[in-house]
Amino acid sequence: MSEQKSNKAPTPESMKSRPWLWVPTLYFAEGIPYFIVNVISVTLFKRLGMSNGDLSLYTSLLYLPWVIKPLWSSFVDVIKTKRWWILSMEAIITVAFALLALSVSPDVFGVSLVVFYVIAFASATHDIAADGFYMLALGEKEQSLFVGIRSTFYRISSVFGQGVIVVVAGLLEERMGDIPAAWRVTLVMCSALFAILTLWHFWSLPKTEKQRDIRLEQTRSSDQEGMGRRSDVLSDSVLVWKSFFRKDGIWLALAFMLLYRLPEALSVKMLTPFMLDSREVGGLGLSTAQSGLVYGTAGVIALTVGGILGGVYAARKGLRKSLWIMALSLALPCAVYLFMAVSQPLQMWIVYACVVLDQFGYGFGFTAYMLYMMKFAEGKFSTSHYAICTAFMALSMMIPGLFAGALQEAIGYVGFFIVVMICCLATVFVTLFVRRRCL
Repeated sequence: MSEQKSNKAPTPESMKSRPWLWVPTLYFAEGIPYFIVNVISVTLFKRLGMSNGDLSLYTSLLYLPWVIKPLWSSFVDVIKTKRWWILSMEAIITVAFALLALSVSPDVFGVSLVVFYVIAFASATHDIAADGFYMLALGEKEQSLFVGIRSTFYRISSVFGQGVIVVVAGLLEERMGDIPAAWRVTLVMCSALFAILTLWHFWSLPKTEKQRDIRLEQTRSSDQEGMGRRSDVLSDSVLVWKSFFRKDGIWLALAFMLLYRLPEALSVKMLTPFMLDSREVGGLGLSTAQSGLVYGTAGVIALTVGGILGGVYAARKGLRKSLWIMALSLALPCAVYLFMAVSQPLQMWIVYACVVLDQFGYGFGFTAYMLYMMKFAEGKFSTSHYAICTAFMALSMMIPGLFAGALQEAIGYVGFFIVVMICCLATVFVTLFVRRRCL
């Protein structure tokens, strides 16, 4: 025991960098920009007067950095340290939030979109570095211990990013009577929060990567044994991608990854506009604050509970036995939005109940999607292949969103949600084939 202690050589730096000090905040920081880019942007542009067609197109393209991030993940491994990448990306996000606040205007959407892309690329890179740092800085036992902590704080960031921020902006809208000014203040708050997180992580993140060559050895996971070093980063990446597309059942797997969530992928960019649009044009006529409470708070909590229970159910029944019920729980609750589009309920409890039902079902059903990707990624390059799977996961959300707004404008909210329900057939078909041939 004494020898082990002496090998670790405890220092003041390592003593002040205990996992409890940085794991929760690191994953809270990982989630905030993701939700601001992919969720808050929809609310912001809608409140500034952007049409649903443009809104859906431009905000869906913001998924692109998460789609292509496996292309540069290898370079994050070999250039500088992951701690450096984390702090650098957080600093960039801090500045970008401030610039976004300055650019908020109903007359200049282009500048805001450029800043959102900067945040998106920085956030995607931060994801790569944070996940790698977690595996590097913690031992196997600590990784297992803190996996629940990181998930919990990522979910907290989801509630904060989709709910609290929107509610704050909505209350400021009502108090200030100036929508752009209200959002400027909100985004300045986000910038200040990230500045605090950056300074905190500068102090709390352990300096585990002393030398680049040592780090390269440490970060090479067992599934990447035998791959080249720095000079072969590009060839390593090519090898990983080639081996991915040579896996058995690849085309069915891609179909499942791209189509399993099609109803949700098509509808997600239109849910906030549906809630905010006036009743005269088929919406629910909610305020910004009400939208944040319904979808970003109650909905996210229901989503989290559904995900937890889905994990428990799948663990007991297995993926094959649970896949059908999970697929149906993900697809069928989308009908609540068709119901609300037709009835336009005035009672808020009905709206809350519908959104909670849909998000709970989505959280429950999404578990099968994650488990399938883990199963498909098994093999020699499991870590890298899973990262590629997550890229296709992001792509599955991006593509339908590109034209969702234009479709809604063409056929109205009732027609749009009828199309969403038809898309449930895609979920059923890919589930049928995957269950028969792969599980």
